[in-house]
Amino acid sequence: MTSPSISADFPFTKERVAVLDSTIAYVDTGLPAANAPTVVFLHGNPTSSYLYRNIIPHISPIARCIAPDLVGFGDSGKMPSNGYYVREHVQYIAAFLDAVAPKEQTEELFLVIHDWGSALGFDWASKNPSRVAGLVFMEFICAGKSLQDLPEAPRTLFTNIRTEKPGREMIIDQNLFIEVILGRDGTARDLSEAEMRHYRKPFLDPKDREPLYRFPNEIPFDGNPTDVAKMVDDYWTWLEASEVPKLMFWAAPGRVNPMAKLTEIEASFKNLKSVGIGPGTHYLQEENPTLIGEETRKFILEVINKA
Repeated sequence: MTSPSISADFPFTKERVAVLDSTIAYVDTGLPAANAPTVVFLHGNPTSSYLYRNIIPHISPIARCIAPDLVGFGDSGKMPSNGYYVREHVQYIAAFLDAVAPKEQTEELFLVIHDWGSALGFDWASKNPSRVAGLVFMEFICAGKSLQDLPEAPRTLFTNIRTEKPGREMIIDQNLFIEVILGRDGTARDLSEAEMRHYRKPFLDPKDREPLYRFPNEIPFDGNPTDVAKMVDDYWTWLEASEVPKLMFWAAPGRVNPMAKLTEIEASFKNLKSVGIGPGTHYLQEENPTLIGEETRKFILEVINKA
């Protein structure tokens, strides 16, 4: 059953901004007060800003909340290259933040990031450390990933996904990421039909599913692809050394980050608070948005009050 704290409704109107050779649709709640902070929410595959619909209301009373749809996702435009490589998303996100939260107007940002949104957010933060007030992350992409470390079932799945013919059949033709990885296996609860309609909508036409295919092929298993592996290694080195305030959410059993890795991070990351949300797999925002929203709000206020 869906918790009373989880609504299928999307109570926000999206704005749209031209970014490079495409457009990005985004939620912008505006500043609740002149000196309020700005919080940017970045989603991953195959979601959109819709993922944060039940979290933003906990934070918008104290902060400007900006939640974009990545190019090719949600209501955003397509990528004319039809590549959807991580290196391209990096450029779009940097240009988007320059457009909606330029440094001269917003010195520091809080980032709330998940899945591929974590890689994009961590990368941006490591390149713009003076602009980062705090990082909130869950089910994130970390360094040192190897296919051989995965249990047999997910190892076989990713091997097939990263082989051209079965991969395209699974993701493009069968819509695996929407119907199975998100709709069946991605949460400890069953998503409602109304929620699934939101998530399916951008990808009803198989021609629009290229971004869903590209992201799992960009996971830097065993150092490949090399450009993404270097990006992740670079931001991970920065994260391990950085004093920026950090809030990490995790669930049991989780999906992307094994407990041993989370324990290692808890011991090694500076200025980190770790919060378990209870049962969950990958899309934690669909599991316990009230706890995530309230803990994030408290984290933001603590950071601001210490400044």
